[in-house]
Amino acid sequence: MLEGNAPRAAVSARSARQAVERAVFAQPLFGPGMGFVDVGCGPGSITLGIDNGHRKSTVDFLVADACALPFAEASVDVVFAHDVFEHLREPGAALAELRRVLKPGGALALSTSDWSRARLRPKTANVDAALRGHYLLCRRAGGDPFAGRSISAAVTAAGFTDVRTKTRYRADVTYRALATYVEARLVTALETATTPDRDQLASAARSAWSWARSGDGDFAQCWTELLATR
Repeated sequence: MLEGNAPRAAVSARSARQAVERAVFAQPLFGPGMGFVDVGCGPGSITLGIDNGHRKSTVDFLVADACALPFAEASVDVVFAHDVFEHLREPGAALAELRRVLKPGGALALSTSDWSRARLRPKTANVDAALRGHYLLCRRAGGDPFAGRSISAAVTAAGFTDVRTKTRYRADVTYRALATYVEARLVTALETATTPDRDQLASAARSAWSWARSGDGDFAQCWTELLATR
């Protein structure tokens, strides 16, 4: 968990330019002197881009629980989160906590993936089977691979107002790179799997192996970009 962004030395200018594309929809929310929290920021490359040209303030790295942030009530102007809510076991509790730390009138900006609307071409039987295994692993870890489909309703239920969403497709990785990633995840899971879904994972891993060696294709992930007000 981070407040603000990563140290400038930690991320190259090129990666910052690429990463900030993920926050373009939220960029108008940020201005000089504003306090913001980037939840689940990773190396801080997105926040580095957000910060560029807007503020020159102290930035702190903080490790915390999204459901128990170390900030006072109504103390933050903007909360931003990219690729976070698809991994949370308790998204409702996290949204309640984000609302708690935001000032009245403060802004929430979320970018959440929805694998149910991802574009893959060709989308063969092997691709479908491999992705079903991938979704199984996501759910076993407590996440929801289709979270982008329901994030607007969850934000509304948490008490936010003026909820606005936009769908964006972006080719974050190549078709073959995605296949290789899914295959590696499934193989790793099989090394420790002792549950009844082991057979499904094994079948999915074989399909992922075939997919990764089937040639090139196109992949674009579907992202739900959401803005809302506290």
